[in-house]
Amino acid sequence: MKTVLSLLLLFIQYTVMSQDINLLLKEADNFEHLFKEEDALNKYKQVLLVDGNNSKALLKATELSGSTGERQINKNDKRIYFESGLAFAERAVVADSSNPDAYYAKAFACSKMTEIETDNKKLYGFVREVKINADKALHINPNHAKANFMLGKWYYEISIMNEAKLKVAKTLYGGLPDADLDKAILYLEKSRSIDQYYVLNALTLAKAYKANNRPAPEIEVLKRVVKLPTRTFDDTALKAEAQKMLQDLE
Repeated sequence: MKTVLSLLLLFIQYTVMSQDINLLLKEADNFEHLFKEEDALNKYKQVLLVDGNNSKALLKATELSGSTGERQINKNDKRIYFESGLAFAERAVVADSSNPDAYYAKAFACSKMTEIETDNKKLYGFVREVKINADKALHINPNHAKANFMLGKWYYEISIMNEAKLKVAKTLYGGLPDADLDKAILYLEKSRSIDQYYVLNALTLAKAYKANNRPAPEIEVLKRVVKLPTRTFDDTALKAEAQKMLQDLE
C-alpha cells in the first residue's frame, strides 16, 4: 500500500512539475514575441532550475545570452553573458548528444566567444570549435537552418580574415581550412532555402556575395532582406543595415 501511495505522489509531483515547466516555457515564448529578450532569458533560466536538461530552455538560454550580451556596452558584462551562453550550450550537448540543436548551440556560443577572447590560443580554439560543432549538427540533420547558417558564416568570416590573423592561426594550429566564399554562399543559400525569413542569414549571404564581387545576387538578396518580417529584437537593426547597403549600391 505504501509503495502504491509513493508512486501516486511521485506521479502527482511530476504532473505538477510538467505543468509548471510548460507554463514557464509559454511565458518565455510570449516575452520573445514581445522582443523582451531579458525577460524571456530569465524565464528559460527558471525552467532550468526545475528541469536542468530541458533542451529547448538550454538552446534558448544560449541564444538569448548571446543576443543580449551583444548589446552590452560594458565588456565585462558582455563576457558574462557570452560565457553563460557557452555554459548553457555545453550542458545541452551533455544532456542530449544526439540533438543537432545542442551542437548548433555550441557553435553559436563559440562564435560569440570569438568576439571577446583576447588570448590568441583560446581565440582560435573557439574558431575551430564553431566549425566542429556546426559540422556535427549537420551530420545529424543536414537541413538544420541555423547550423547551415553557422557554417556559412564561418566560411565567410575566414574568407575575409586578414593575413596577420591567418598567420597566427597557422602558428597555433597549423592553419585553418582554406577560405572559400563559394562554400560560404552554398551553406547560407541552403539555410535561406530552409528558412526564408531568417534575417541574419540573408544579410550575411548578401555580404558574402559582396565579398565575392557578385553585385547582382547581392542586390537581389538585400531587396528581400528589407521586406522580411521582424521576428527578433535584432531584426530591425539588421534590416536597416541591409537598407544602407542597398543605398550605397545605388
